[in-house]
Amino acid sequence: MIYILDTNILLHEPFAFLSFKEHDVVVPMTVLEELDSIKDRNKDVSRDARVAIRALEDTLRDASPEQVLSGVKLPQNDEQHPSGCLAIINDYALPQTEHTLSFNENDNRIINAALHIQKKTPNKKIVLVTKDINMRLKAKGAGLAHVEDYRTDQLIDDIQFLTKGYHQFSGDFWEKIKAVDSELDGRNTTHYVARDTVPSAYINEYLLDDGDSFAGKVTGWDDEQLAILDLGRERLLTKTAWGITPKNIYQGMAMDALLDPNIDLVILTGPAGCGKTLLALASALEQVIERGLYDKIIVTRSTPEIAESIGFLPGTEEEKMAPWLAAITDSLEVLHQQDESMHGSLNYIMDKANIQFKSVNFMRGRSIQNALVLLDECQNLTAAQLKTIITRCGEGTKIVCSGNLAQIDSNYLTAVTSGLTYIVERFKDFPGSATINLNGVVRSRLASFAEENL
Repeated sequence: MIYILDTNILLHEPFAFLSFKEHDVVVPMTVLEELDSIKDRNKDVSRDARVAIRALEDTLRDASPEQVLSGVKLPQNDEQHPSGCLAIINDYALPQTEHTLSFNENDNRIINAALHIQKKTPNKKIVLVTKDINMRLKAKGAGLAHVEDYRTDQLIDDIQFLTKGYHQFSGDFWEKIKAVDSELDGRNTTHYVARDTVPSAYINEYLLDDGDSFAGKVTGWDDEQLAILDLGRERLLTKTAWGITPKNIYQGMAMDALLDPNIDLVILTGPAGCGKTLLALASALEQVIERGLYDKIIVTRSTPEIAESIGFLPGTEEEKMAPWLAAITDSLEVLHQQDESMHGSLNYIMDKANIQFKSVNFMRGRSIQNALVLLDECQNLTAAQLKTIITRCGEGTKIVCSGNLAQIDSNYLTAVTSGLTYIVERFKDFPGSATINLNGVVRSRLASFAEENL
């Protein structure tokens, strides 16, 4: 098979050309031209363009012009799976015929290159890979037999299969248990039940039933048994952080994970208004000021704009980020609205908790020690961007990622390809992480009606 890559594939994943195993990869010259025009823009996507260009150059550095055109062997992943070749095709030199599209547009030139390779090598399957839906339609209409989206980094095919962070049993949980061993350690009780009770369980997954008392959390397993920490609904619902208590069991599970010092990564998903930011901020203040577990709170988020840009923002980095992080200041106001002087309280808390507003653009290269990082709106980040931020977390640092997969503002992402979806699936088996979906939270009737009817 031969895969022809569109520009948006290399912008989405700069090392995508290494993901096709034993198959050959072709990059049209037009793609290189587009990467070149994008690399100098003052946008986050420009960094991905530069990374892609450097990766291609590293692979083709020692090749002759003839080898670049015919194909250069890609690095081999392992001995069992040999790699294919990477080639550049000069689509500018292809002849214009009645069977090709107009050469006036870059997309057309890339499609023409794929059609040329398909005609030249009829015995091979030629696949154009692009994230542009319209381009896929044009390519099909022009006669290209195989057109695909880039799915190598997609861990699920449908967002409805995304891990929620908890398993809901119908009826009474204990009626389904035939045998159990229990172990008491202080105030904590751990139950050991048959492994097939929850066949697909993962670490730190919460367990609920239809009753009013049972709530547990998976803490481990072997081939025969599953270890369940007995939390109880009442215990979860009485959790408190900075004067905030859970409104229901979903917020209780979220607060339990947020306040657990053994969990380094908490992922909160759910619709707008379900309390993700408020719970994260209240828990952060509780752990930094009251418990002294961390030295500071770092708040950051991606900055896509819903409408037109408001232009240049004067001031320091934190002052420039203030409009983007209004959700945090709004939550601070909610937490201190009963104070005699709310403005004075906010200034005091901001200083006492050492709350810092930082831009995602400047997180690369940092090493954040003993801090609690709140990453808001991370549904607009790619998997690579989230990896960059998470790997910045050093010793003693906890990170809370929150986002709403129904509100993606990035032109290059969908709910399935979002970095938030990616880390939910990647980290579900990591013992230092927990995921909670807050879809069950009762929101304002205005927000609920808008999301269902607009």
